Amino acid sequence: MERQRPDTTSNEIELYIRTYYSLLRSTGEVRVRSFEEAHCFSRSSLHPGARDIEPDIDAFGYAAARVPDVMDEVEKIVLGQSTEQFEDHGYRMRDWHRIEARGRRRAFRFDGSEALAAFIASASDIDDLIPIVTAYQIEWNKMHALLQASDLGRALAEGKRADSGSDQDAELAEILGLDEDGIKKLRDALGSHASIAFQRIARAPSDRRVILLEGSFNQYQTAAQKWWSGIEPLYLRPTKPRRPAVYFVSSNTHSLANLIGGYARAHRESLLDEVQVDDQPQNIDEENNLLYYALRTHLGRNPDALDAVQRWDAESGFHTAENPVHVEVDAQVIDLSRLRPERLDPRVRVPGMESLRESQAVIINIDYPLGLAAYHLMSRLGQGIGPLRGAYIMGKAATLNGHVGDVSISRVVHDEHSRNTYLFRNAFAARDVAPYLKLGSVMDNQKAVTVRSAFLQNSTYMGVVYREGFTVLEMEAGPYMSALYELLEPRRHPNDQIIDLGERSHFEFGVLHYASDTPYSRRQELLSKSLGYFGIDATYACATVILRRILEREVAQVTGS
Repeated sequence: MERQRPDTTSNEIELYIRTYYSLLRSTGEVRVRSFEEAHCFSRSSLHPGARDIEPDIDAFGYAAARVPDVMDEVEKIVLGQSTEQFEDHGYRMRDWHRIEARGRRRAFRFDGSEALAAFIASASDIDDLIPIVTAYQIEWNKMHALLQASDLGRALAEGKRADSGSDQDAELAEILGLDEDGIKKLRDALGSHASIAFQRIARAPSDRRVILLEGSFNQYQTAAQKWWSGIEPLYLRPTKPRRPAVYFVSSNTHSLANLIGGYARAHRESLLDEVQVDDQPQNIDEENNLLYYALRTHLGRNPDALDAVQRWDAESGFHTAENPVHVEVDAQVIDLSRLRPERLDPRVRVPGMESLRESQAVIINIDYPLGLAAYHLMSRLGQGIGPLRGAYIMGKAATLNGHVGDVSISRVVHDEHSRNTYLFRNAFAARDVAPYLKLGSVMDNQKAVTVRSAFLQNSTYMGVVYREGFTVLEMEAGPYMSALYELLEPRRHPNDQIIDLGERSHFEFGVLHYASDTPYSRRQELLSKSLGYFGIDATYACATVILRRILEREVAQVTGS
């Protein structure tokens, strides 16, 4: 019989986690080099070249994309949970610059000189950020050592060589042991001011420091309360006396908006003029997905256009909640009684939609959080809402048996945080998703593991997981299930147990993951491959199925059918 609880313990990974948490208990600054030995010993699958002399550019690129481009200027990283906490310790956040990372939604502030502040919404932010910063420093110092031993490196360090394009790239590639593709990845990783970054790498080794400002579980809950305070006014709808029933969705901020609002389809010609299309879409579904991609491009180039899009969406009962804290999880409240069926994507129109004018329900959609933040936010949301009719989770995952752009549907989730294994009846099956997925495959009856961090896995860990039938690696489902357990039971979630949520639940639960990473294939993994149109196809297939499910259930609720 197939086991439901994987023995995923890795001594090397556990040592690494204990190392950085014990060091971060210090009230003073900790040098990142204090983490390096445990990081290398962990043999992370994301950083297989950590102990090599040659740079691991894939790992450096992954890390660099998840910190701001100013990282080459940073000497100190300060981790805190609120503006008040930073300012109580003498860091005047109001005077610091707000900056972002390309590959991670996290609130950062930069003092313009040497200090980077990172807001942490849960312990998962620590598990994510410390290995990222450590990998960045390890690879920086490898490149520094190689450059310092070369004429070009010494010239760069002294400011005697300017960036000379392809000729310099050829020299850099030879010095660093990279091919043409590798040097391009390195330039991409260093961002818009790569030339200056090369000079800084050549000039000095990295000896960054990090400090954690009195992190506490209570502060995470306080942040979740402030986050809910931005949603509550839209949810309560003062013109209606009862708290509406809720369909909860964790996805992103664009898919439901595009499927419901219809702005992109109404502005088809102008949006298509902004994108280059090699092959014309073969059907209306592909064209709609292309329009949604074009709208994202349009908003990226014209941020001021967002107001017009949001005003349009508001006509269909779609409102974005205020986010009063530095939790990078936006939320949207959708009033089902105000939907305009003629504006909906044809894929999500269901019979009987006219009856939704009598609906007393809303959809609360949030931008999927990182790791344990899902637990804190779902717990607070659960305290503030009326009847919960369904909870639907859509997110990215690594797959051990598929390809980028495939969709996995699990019925078992093992959570590395609680060590619980959750069994549940997934609301979705392959037959629900397949009609809307054009480029990938759908695999149901899968088993998922909620991991602590992308770096906190090694080949031994993944081998055990795969042998025991767990094929999906992701970061949110387990914490969500721990929070949902507490909506069903009069006690906090246990630890190290097998829990059958299907026997307890009075609401429907659905989980869909689309593959963004294939850890066993270095050619395809997220380190170097963009999801591109595969991501659009999978995202909208999953979002379509979730929205259809909600609308069908609410039509049945309103009509009594």
